[in-house]
This record gives sequence, C-alpha cells and structure tokens, in this order.
Amino acid sequence: MRLGLIQTRCSADPESNLRKTLHRVESAAKRGARIICTQELFRSQYFCQSEDHKNFELAETIPGPSTRAFQKLAARNRVVIIASLFEKRAAGVYHNTAAVIDADGSLLGRYRKMHIPDDPLYYEKFYFTPGDLGFHAWQTRYGKIGVLICWDQWYPEAARLTALQGAQILFYPTAIGWHPNEKAECGADQHSAWETIQRGHAVANGCYVAVTNRVGCEKPAGGDGLEFWGQSFVAGTSGQIIAKASPDKEETLLVEVDLAKVDVTRTHWPFLRDRRIDAYQELTKRLID
Repeated sequence: MRLGLIQTRCSADPESNLRKTLHRVESAAKRGARIICTQELFRSQYFCQSEDHKNFELAETIPGPSTRAFQKLAARNRVVIIASLFEKRAAGVYHNTAAVIDADGSLLGRYRKMHIPDDPLYYEKFYFTPGDLGFHAWQTRYGKIGVLICWDQWYPEAARLTALQGAQILFYPTAIGWHPNEKAECGADQHSAWETIQRGHAVANGCYVAVTNRVGCEKPAGGDGLEFWGQSFVAGTSGQIIAKASPDKEETLLVEVDLAKVDVTRTHWPFLRDRRIDAYQELTKRLID
C-alpha cells in the first residue's frame, strides 16, 4: 500500500496554495498513493510567527470550502486524505485541525491539535484553542490511522494513546524549521532530535510513522523568518527510515508500506503486552514531588 506525503512551499495566497495542494494530491493518487497527507496549515504561510488579529481571517469552518474540495477529490480517486486546516469553530474559538476523509469522500472526523507551543516565532497559543477531541484512530478503507500535529510529535504519550486504539500508521502534518541565525550552531542537533523522537514512536508502538513538513524560507512578519527544513519521511515499524524527502525542494514522497508488518512487529516485540499499566498513575501529574 502506497502513502503520499505532500511537501511544498507556501505563498501568501491561500487559494493558490489550495489549488497547488489539490493538484499534488490528485497527482499522487494517479501514481498509486492510497493515503495522502498534507503538511500543517498548507493553505497559508506559517502565520504564527507574529500575533496579528488579521490572521484569524485565514480560518474556515469544517466542513467548509477546503474539506468539500478534498472530499470530492477523495471520492473521485478513491483515496484517503488528511488535510491540515485552520479551523474556525466559533467567534473567538479556533483550532489547528486535521480533517480525515475516507476513500468514499466521507468526512470520518477531525483531530484538533492537543499540544500548543509558545516559542519565538511559534506563537500558536495566540491563535489556537487546545484540542478537546482527544486522541483517536480511524478505520479507513486502506488501514487504521491516527493523526497528530507538529508539536504533538514530541510527546510519547500522544503517540502511545493513539496506537493503543489500533493505529497502524501515525501521521504528523508538520511546519517546523530553523531560526536562520541558529542554524549553523544548533540546526543539525535540532533536526536530529525531531527525527529521532518520531522514529522512537514507531519503535515503541510497532507502527509506521509518516511526517509531512514544508520547505522554504517564510517571512510573513518580516525579520529573518523561519527556514523550514522539509525532510518529510516515513519510518518503519522498527524505526528505520524507509524514505525521506529533500531539505529544500517541493516534493511528493511516495512510499510503499506493508501493514502486515505492524502485527508481526507487535507480536515479536510485545511492548504493548508488557506495559505495567498498574504502575503508571503518576503520569497524570505535572511533576512528582
């Protein structure tokens, strides 16, 4: 079964970004991809680099124009699509949301980003209400999948709770990059940490991990902006890198996976069996005194 990860540059024109992504998703479908994932917030440049109320105008409802377009495309091509969108739930309540669309065009559900960062040039707490739908896995036509978003990828608890619901693949729509003035000193270590922890989720849960990141240098708020490091990838059930995109080019990464390996891996490395669920109560505490 073939996955498709859509790694692109984003312009300041949301409609242009949507058209490009729809075209690339359809092209991936025609090349045999059965489950296709966009990068995080693909309709715009990464606007969270500043706190600006005008950026709320970028949000849309779900269902809405973008989801309807992807639903038609999914039904026409018989593919599953994960579309990352800026959701307007109500006046003053917005989410960073992934819409999960099955191969018949039905909207299976949505995942709202649970972990919301607040760091220099990643001022997401200004825009996004933390997710309130919890962690979830969906049975699609081609397999059972879970979806998490960007900052969620640093939290093993999120991956584990999704995998415990039977997810065979964890998808992470992402927008992460370097501060240009830090890249020379810290860039290699930052990228290595990001890739390593997600490969660890694959190992710990015996599942595939598929990550879609953007590329290009974006400066919507001026200054040096962010240089997104691309390198979308798929890790296998033992954490091995199966395929990786480039750090600086638009690319549709097509990757073959064998979902039967999830069962084999979980049987031979039975981490889920050997969990001491009777001893983990303190995980719900912020710190242990």
